[in-house]
Amino acid sequence: MDPIESLMEIVEGKTKTKTSKKRKWREIEQFKEKLALEKELLSYDNSLEHLLEEV
Repeated sequence: MDPIESLMEIVEGKTKTKTSKKRKWREIEQFKEKLALEKELLSYDNSLEHLLEEV
């Protein structure tokens, strides 16, 4: 294998690793957003139950 080919493999490997890390961070951010939305929905749900109990 000549040096240029080995250099290309190294660069491609780093790019794949970088892309994989970005994808993981996006997944983590999406999960955090989902948890925040679920928490917000629960707070609305609890407030609506409280209104129904008053009636």
